[in-house]
This record gives sequence, C-alpha cells and structure tokens, in this order.
Amino acid sequence: MDKTPTWRPGSLTGNSELCFSFGVIADIQYADLEDGYNFWGSRRRYYRHSLNLLQSAIDEWNKEDSQLEFVLQLGDIIDGFNAQHKTSESALRRVMNKFKKLRIPIHHTWGNHELYNFTRDYLTQSELNSKSLEDQLFPGSAASGQDSPGATAEEHYYAYHFSPVPKFRFILLDAYDLSILGRDKSTQKYQDSLKLLKEKNPNENLNSPTGLAEPQFVEFNGGFSKAQLDWFNEVLTFSDTNQEKVVVVSHIPVHPGSTESVCLAWNYKDALSVIHSHQCVVCFLAGHLHDGGYYLDSHGVHHLTLEGIVETPPESHAFGTIHVYDDKLVLKGRGRIPDKVMYYTGEL
Repeated sequence: MDKTPTWRPGSLTGNSELCFSFGVIADIQYADLEDGYNFWGSRRRYYRHSLNLLQSAIDEWNKEDSQLEFVLQLGDIIDGFNAQHKTSESALRRVMNKFKKLRIPIHHTWGNHELYNFTRDYLTQSELNSKSLEDQLFPGSAASGQDSPGATAEEHYYAYHFSPVPKFRFILLDAYDLSILGRDKSTQKYQDSLKLLKEKNPNENLNSPTGLAEPQFVEFNGGFSKAQLDWFNEVLTFSDTNQEKVVVVSHIPVHPGSTESVCLAWNYKDALSVIHSHQCVVCFLAGHLHDGGYYLDSHGVHHLTLEGIVETPPESHAFGTIHVYDDKLVLKGRGRIPDKVMYYTGEL
C-alpha cells in the first residue's frame, strides 16, 4: 500500500551537502486576454497577468543564479485560446522574450496547450525544443526519439535526458507521444491514438470523462509509445548501473495519488511499471493539474505536481526552487506552492 503524502520538516540543510539547485514553473498559459475560467467554469484563469508572474519568477531566479543550474518549464507555456485568436506566435514570442532574461538554461516540456497552438513539426523547429541540451549517451534511433527507421518527423517523440552534475540525471518525457493533438492526421500515430481514445471514450465530446471507467482517456491528455518507454527503460538501466539518482519530468502526472484521475497520462500504469522496475528514480515532476499535488509512492518515489501559474491570483505566486542534496530534494516554494523536504529511498 502506498504511503500517505508525507515529508520530513527538518532543517533545509541538515548535515548533508548541497549539490546544485534548479527552478520549476508550470502552466503559464499566457494569452493577451481578460480573465476567464477553466473547462468546468469553476476556477478563474488570469491569462494576461501570468506574464507578470513569470517576470517576477525570473527576477527571483536571477538573484539566485550563483546557485541555480537551470529551470524546468513543465509545459502549457501559452493558452489554447491564442490559436482561436490567431495570436499563437506573438504570444509565444512575448513569453520567450521574458525567458531570455534568465541567465541559465531552460528545459521545456510540451503540454496540451502547446499542441492546441502548434504542430509537432513547428515545435521541433522552435525555441521550445531544448533537446540541444541533452546528453549523448546512447547511439541509435531510440536515443534520438526515432520510433523506427522509416518513421517521419511527425512520428517522433520529444524526450531526452541530461546530467547537470555527476551521479544525477534528469529525463524529460513526451506525454503526448500518443495523442490526437498536434499530429498530422495521415500519420500512423494519429490513427492509432484516435482508435485508442475512441475505444476508451465513447462520448461525443472526447474531452468529457463522463461515465468513463478510466477518466484519463480524454483528448486533453496523452500517453507514451512503447518505443519511448523502451528508451526510458534503457536510460534508467544506465542510471542504475552508474548509481545515479534520477528525476523524471513530464507535463502529465503518472501517479493517481498526485493528481485527479482526469489529469493522468493515458497509460500511466505502463510508465509507473518502468519506473518501479529500477532503483534510481527519486522524483517525478509534472504540471497539468493547476491545483498541484504530491504523493510518496510505495517505491519511495516522490510525485510532485506543480500548481499552475494561470490560476494563480495576482497577489500570490506559483513557482519554486529545488535544492538538491546528497540525501534529499528541498523545494522552496513561492505563493501557492508549499515548501517540501523529500528524502531519497533509504532515508525515510
């Protein structure tokens, strides 16, 4: 049975040594629009003000830049409404101009809102493709996101890994590898994804989870192909062998304890199976659920879902800095994001 959400409230440093730090931010969803509401009309969204919150986060990170190695942007950088107003490129440009003020590298994941605005081919050619920062450990097609020798660019998945310091690795996964968002309808992956989605979701509105035994099978979610999971397993095997600690990053969470059931990856169980077959994973970072969440699973993996900027009132905030020690991760949250101390397996 998985443990209930818990962490030690001890001192931020204790007797352990600080290795490095990094920033985290999720679901900015900027649009030059008046405030609106979420899909269910229950939560206010501050589309225009999200840019101001991003700027203040960047200002804070720049003050810490002697400690920070990089920032993780967990997806949904601009809102899907931009596509309707034909402002996708200008909105992305405004956000990226803010990020350019950061003095450290930024690693980007892709969420559903990126795919409402752009095709995967466009994203691959854009500044939101941060794969140039990856480590080159494994030769061959799997490491480059190529599913098979004959696959086109539209069929690729966007995933990579990097090691900021020895013995610590980050893996960015593509949670919309299986999805009907952003892919050309002529591709095999689109056809396979549509078939799976309709098998699991008979509703006329594919964004509706009404009556579903598996509520995660909605259009605004996605999943991981077998090829990507095989690659993921290969990287984790390397990390096990080299006694590395690993943080996995994805827009969509993969543990039911860290999110609502309607905000899980389609085949989250397959991803968890890969994670739990290795000893090296210490944390899974995600966005997507704007309320945030946390869960410590039975294998000692901390599943941390970041609160979203877009639903953060102007007087609050939602970003964090994670300090990495040799025995724990320490999250220093701002605004809606609470502080957390997350010990590695064996330290519980």
